[in-house]
Amino acid sequence: MDTTQRNQGALPGFAYKLMLLGATVIWGFAFVVMKDAVDVLPPAQLIGVRFLLTGLLMAALFHRRLRGSLNRGFLGAGLVLGVVTFLAFWVQTVGLADTTPGKNAFLTATYCVIVPFMLWAVARKRPTVANVGAAVLCVAGIGLVSVAAGTLTIGFGDLMTLLCAVFFAAQIIAIARFSQTYDVLGLTVYQFLFGGALGLALGAATEPFPGLAAVANGDFLLNLAYLVVLASGVCYVLQNVGLAHVPEAQGSLLLSLESVFGVIASVLFYREVVTGRMMIGFALIFVAILISELAPQSVKREEPTETAPAPELEENSSAVL
Repeated sequence: MDTTQRNQGALPGFAYKLMLLGATVIWGFAFVVMKDAVDVLPPAQLIGVRFLLTGLLMAALFHRRLRGSLNRGFLGAGLVLGVVTFLAFWVQTVGLADTTPGKNAFLTATYCVIVPFMLWAVARKRPTVANVGAAVLCVAGIGLVSVAAGTLTIGFGDLMTLLCAVFFAAQIIAIARFSQTYDVLGLTVYQFLFGGALGLALGAATEPFPGLAAVANGDFLLNLAYLVVLASGVCYVLQNVGLAHVPEAQGSLLLSLESVFGVIASVLFYREVVTGRMMIGFALIFVAILISELAPQSVKREEPTETAPAPELEENSSAVL
């Protein structure tokens, strides 16, 4: 389905972009929270508990959206999203143990470059010059913001983080594609339930449990609440609904701002000094977003007027808000 069909939602187009931006703010500050939480609970177990609790919470809130979802297609889409999402977060967390947070954030954000080319491979949708140019500028800007001068060497943690960027790119495309057919909030519930089950299974098989005393600590429970309610529940509702109405390449660029807000969180909570390199990086990112926003509009004016969507497409668009 053409992405323009997806943009015909109940809200103005900019509202869906603001949803993606809001998610990046919460995720940026989650870097600080995750750093403390993973010291208590190993990566697979932490992600498993986080995702399962989020899935149960969302199932309670959106149970009406799950009516009629117990079918092979809906569950299969939720399973694919759950597996890809868990792998992205797990590989990212494993990589974080062997690299710096700044490099981890920067290399993760390279998914905004991967998305247009992955979309080309799976959907035969050729990236535009604007897509590629904006993505390259964005990555350059994120590199200046996130990575200290002279520290960009490639080790095991960096390779794992690059792999997680591939999984995040696949997740963005999968959400955009599946949401054309299935209710996006129902998909989000299954995404977390399946991802949480996978995390708990892998954690039980490969990681030692730290004990009840450690996980019952008040600080850890507060961090877990932030990760479950805000960084998972709220953010993925914002992301998945937003991606149902924003073109994939443009959406991935907006989501990559997560790493910038991660740096802002470091400045606020760890007194990281804002340098001239960071300011140049912010400027490059701003230019990249302007290119992404303005170039597609100029292309759309040259396209012929589209016919009204078929009845079944109208039903699908209403299913994703």
